[in-house]
Amino acid sequence: MNAHHKPGLIGAMLSTAVSAVGAAAAGAVLIMTLMLSEALAATCFASPQQAYASLLAQEAAQLQARTQTVVNINRAGEGELVSLHGIGSSKAQAIVLYREMFGGFQTVEDLAKVKGIGQKTVEKNRARISVQDE
Repeated sequence: MNAHHKPGLIGAMLSTAVSAVGAAAAGAVLIMTLMLSEALAATCFASPQQAYASLLAQEAAQLQARTQTVVNINRAGEGELVSLHGIGSSKAQAIVLYREMFGGFQTVEDLAKVKGIGQKTVEKNRARISVQDE
């Protein structure tokens, strides 16, 4: 009996793949979906190409939503800060620590005072960073 006759098996396979790769979960889901046979993909989409196109559209919509969100660096937690270009978990923690030690940022440029964050990172994110409530 193949996988499309066992409900939940595909989800379990994808879950196993996602937990195996950790941070690259989104890529793992995309790769696993592409690896599904045409018969398995047919249960949800007419073809694997439609499944792939659907995943690309979802990813593009999520990326657009992330790039349009303005982050107030005086209030944002680590989760919001990591949505900025070039800001990972450790830099987000450094931003929060800097804020706690020295108070809020007065200008967007003040972000470059945080260790590990340079002017290039500030410039890449300028349109998405705020220091005041809007």
